[in-house]
Amino acid sequence: MKKIPQRALGRNLKVSALGYGAMGLSEFYGPTNEQQSIKLLHTAINNGVTLIDTADMYGRGQNELLIGSFLKQLTPSQREQLIIATKCGIDRSHSNGYERSINNSPNYIQSCCEASLKRLGVEQIDLFYIHRINTENPIEETMATLAKLVQEGKIKHIGLCEVTADLLIRAHSTFPVDVIQSEYSLWTRDIEDDILPLLKELDIGLVPYSPLGRGFLTGKYQSAKDFADGDFRKSNPRFLDTNIEHNKQLLTAIKPMTIKYQCTSGQIALAWLLAQWDCIVPIPGTKQEKFLLENINACSVKLTKEDVMILNDLKNQICIKGERYTPEGMKGIYK
Repeated sequence: MKKIPQRALGRNLKVSALGYGAMGLSEFYGPTNEQQSIKLLHTAINNGVTLIDTADMYGRGQNELLIGSFLKQLTPSQREQLIIATKCGIDRSHSNGYERSINNSPNYIQSCCEASLKRLGVEQIDLFYIHRINTENPIEETMATLAKLVQEGKIKHIGLCEVTADLLIRAHSTFPVDVIQSEYSLWTRDIEDDILPLLKELDIGLVPYSPLGRGFLTGKYQSAKDFADGDFRKSNPRFLDTNIEHNKQLLTAIKPMTIKYQCTSGQIALAWLLAQWDCIVPIPGTKQEKFLLENINACSVKLTKEDVMILNDLKNQICIKGERYTPEGMKGIYK
């Protein structure tokens, strides 16, 4: 296994500076191929990736089964170096489509944990997130349920996704939160005002998902027509033609740095995230080895402080148009 920089996610969890988001291997981004997916996962760990991120709702359990099949192929030393993260809390059991509900009830969390353990084929989940927060369930009750799973040895580290500052303070005072996962990138910067300063204060790590703006920041997608059938981005508000043309201003602003650093716009986007804080570990996903290696090589792009400041200021110059998801996808996301 090759070496890439390591980072601490909070107090007691060290992983590669760049993780891998496995969602697209099973759903949401067009056709999938299990054999190619497992090959890609091997390429990831052979190039130093030690954090793989999945969830029970990706492919309705199929993504966890895929990761479980992959884990069975590893040597003990390879498995020992890997951190597998999964999530529960988005319930898609009542529909065959994109519809979902948010469920944080104790019984649901416990049953989801058991099911994830079985699908992954492990005795303990390294990092277990609540995927979305249902404010009808007291966060203290949710944390007590997670604490019980820790005490039983079924999970090791606790994470929360898309949490507000107030909820995080309440959660962390009940039982320590190790990691927060939120969308964060050059075109989604909602967490900078409240969450990011709080994470630094509490020494809680941050795992940004969609760090490449669902592919937008790579410059590959110029229109919603560029997406294959079955790709949820076809209906994503930010990729609709009326919005994407406006949002391309961000790519134009990044382009001079791609020339300066002789790299891609996606690598600039990842390097910018890595420069924000030492406890940030982005988890870009891809189904192609070429782009996987390109993402990993972003760890070698070292932006100057001046260039980081220029990129930081883009949010004051360019207002991104479009919600992050359709209304159904926005369930459990609080602004």
